[in-house]
Amino acid sequence: MGRKRKISRLDYCQFLYATQTNYTQTYFAEHLEEVSHDAINRYLLHDKLTPKLVWEHAKEEIIFSPNGAILFDDTVLDKNSSQTIELARWQYSGAAKKVIKGIGVVTCVYFNPDCQKFWVIDYRIYSPEQDGKSKIDHTLDIFKNAIYSKSLQFKYVLMDSWYASHKVMLSIDDEKKIFYCPLKSNRLVSQVDKKYSHEPVSELTWLEKELQYGKRIHINKFPSTYHVKLFRIAVNNHRTEYIVTNDLTQDAAENVRKVCGFRWKIEQFHREIKQVTGVEFCQCRKQRIQRNHIACSILVWVKLKNIAYETGKTIYQMKEDLLRNYMVEQLKSPHTREVFA
Repeated sequence: MGRKRKISRLDYCQFLYATQTNYTQTYFAEHLEEVSHDAINRYLLHDKLTPKLVWEHAKEEIIFSPNGAILFDDTVLDKNSSQTIELARWQYSGAAKKVIKGIGVVTCVYFNPDCQKFWVIDYRIYSPEQDGKSKIDHTLDIFKNAIYSKSLQFKYVLMDSWYASHKVMLSIDDEKKIFYCPLKSNRLVSQVDKKYSHEPVSELTWLEKELQYGKRIHINKFPSTYHVKLFRIAVNNHRTEYIVTNDLTQDAAENVRKVCGFRWKIEQFHREIKQVTGVEFCQCRKQRIQRNHIACSILVWVKLKNIAYETGKTIYQMKEDLLRNYMVEQLKSPHTREVFA
């Protein structure tokens, strides 16, 4: 009798959840009776997992707040070691600080500042060759979906300078949400009392009171009557960020610094998913397999994060706890005692 067992999403997610360092299909097959590498590959090739599935698993665990924020950013899954993966393309990676061959993923995280917890709520694969959409297009799709399909309760939208576009900021403004985002140092702006005298934001002069209370500016190519508040925030001795917000009542640089600190949560999500789910380690060529692997990896992160919140542990402790019983048993009754005697 040949191997007949079929693989399901539950099986594959359980594997990603349990394995520590090896995330290959071959390693999976070696540890599950009556399952072949081909059966695993066949499952991943024919299932069709979508971002909607992640939302279905995450939504019941989210603690919403009127002060909530949705955070946008993208990450690049490193595929430099393979040149034949269909979704991989050359693109800049912030983590690697250079252009690499990889799969771009635009992600959205919901953050509750009242309880300091966050949850992934949506994502999109960046593949303009297949769908013709830019990262900005994906961001706006996710944003509109958060409002009209998910009916999320949130006040703020935070994003990196890459997403600080005319289209994104005005769309957020139209929906009566408050955005905070950094501008690139060469972005052309003008002070409201110096119309049409645009200059790079990094070359603006600042009065002492403006460093504390901010200044109203016009961003080049925005509607002439559209103003935003600009704050100069010193991140450290070597880095300064220029933060804009459509909240014209904001008058405290310290509050801006605090809200912008929310953005770190999405970076934390990217780091965790890469370190505990093996999201980067699938080397299969077919784009459908890559999409399903990414979806399963995010589902595993959702499960690990929920358990971590329930137990008061970190997501890394949750992963390491899977080996704890084995370690305790080996220390109590080591198999190699005679070798070291």
